[in-house]
Amino acid sequence: MGTSLTPDFWRLFAVLLVIFTAVTVVVSAGVDALVVRLLRHRRPAYRLSRTADQQERPLAHR
Repeated sequence: MGTSLTPDFWRLFAVLLVIFTAVTVVVSAGVDALVVRLLRHRRPAYRLSRTADQQERPLAHR
């Protein structure tokens, strides 16, 4: 005994697909923003800027 897929089924399927796709995009964007915020917060302050004398260090002493 088989059942046929009615137009109501496809309509409901399309609506649920759009809803869950939108929810997935919103949740992933929220998690991404949270991770970026946490990574920026944990970055040490001394790595944000370098002084000129650090950039011009000699490579080797002879």
